[in-house]
Amino acid sequence: MRKEEIQELIRLVEESKISELEICEGKRKIRIAKGSTAASARMAASESPGESPSEEAYALPVNREEAPKLASNLKQIVSPMVGTFYRAPAPDADPFVEVGQAVQTGQTVCIVEAMKVMNEIGSDYSGVIRKVLIDNSEPVEFGQALFLVETK
Repeated sequence: MRKEEIQELIRLVEESKISELEICEGKRKIRIAKGSTAASARMAASESPGESPSEEAYALPVNREEAPKLASNLKQIVSPMVGTFYRAPAPDADPFVEVGQAVQTGQTVCIVEAMKVMNEIGSDYSGVIRKVLIDNSEPVEFGQALFLVETK
């Protein structure tokens, strides 16, 4: 990851409501956490060469014990990155999906803007959108639930 990308991530963390961000790329891990004075970043190599990052490195920032229990047919579409959530492709356009609308696996449901790149987010499930969990133009965290989808 380039210095400019790391600085942009630090800026995003400082300006958002999140307190910590961790990203793994190959053997490198970047963790950015808000401190009492400023965000700090540290980069570390993985534990041993050739070893893939541990499962813990990809853990969601949500305490699983505090997460609400969902019905077995309700699935969450989560953000794969930190950024800004947009429901539509443009400010004056209709949203990609509405509550009650059927979606297919891979169908675009929103955009998450990260580092000035618009990333289309596809549904992980086929089903019906039951709830939009984030307001338009709100910051989102890695692993944060965006939509609830009722599957069959």
